[in-house]
Amino acid sequence: MMILLLGTITVAVSAAPSSSSIQTLDTAQTSVSFPLAPKYVINPNGSVTLRICFNWSCARRELISFTAADLAQLRAHMAICPATSLHNRLQQVRIGIWQMELLAQKQQPFLANDRAINDFETGIKGRMDCVDNASNTTTYLHILQDLGALNGWILSSPKVRNRFDVNGVHWTAVIIDKESGHRWSLDSWYRPNGHLPMVMPLQAWLNGKKAWEPPFDDVNATPHSIEELCHTQPFDSLKSGQP
Repeated sequence: MMILLLGTITVAVSAAPSSSSIQTLDTAQTSVSFPLAPKYVINPNGSVTLRICFNWSCARRELISFTAADLAQLRAHMAICPATSLHNRLQQVRIGIWQMELLAQKQQPFLANDRAINDFETGIKGRMDCVDNASNTTTYLHILQDLGALNGWILSSPKVRNRFDVNGVHWTAVIIDKESGHRWSLDSWYRPNGHLPMVMPLQAWLNGKKAWEPPFDDVNATPHSIEELCHTQPFDSLKSGQP
């Protein structure tokens, strides 16, 4: 089976349920300077209602819902890469975030207006900066964890670099490899919404290394099919988790 990465995948999405359980999900429209804590509810029918944010620094927040069928399809896509190596486990996480971004975009189509980084998107509805991306990615990760789809990983809070540099401050979501204890940056800001995020050892990210350059370019590939993301042999050059 080959699943193309180009174009969109047809998925069924439902409107957010009106259950009283979602009333605690914050939909305030106030900009923030750091990522928001995850807010979501796993419903009895297997769907998930969650808060996403966008328009830079979470200035706009909306509730959306993924159906049980959406999530089953997402997990099937993640399972295409067998968890036989660190490389493949990283690809599983990348696939999961990519798929959730596509599902969010199905309900909020203007998220397709998001550009890589912040270039050329001032005033555009649906734009995302690093605060938006770190918030949403961390929420997606928590949902995947609760669904049992993050085997081998522990979640961490988002991390920041250049905190006191107004032009260089940047946030990322973070996961921890259970096997080694090494922390990994999972950064969706460098690519538009609905694309595979970038992964790299957190220390390398803190040092300002580029995920699309060696030795991280292979693990951040963007091929034409999910199968091409997977390695059949362990990816030893990344096992140390060092820059």
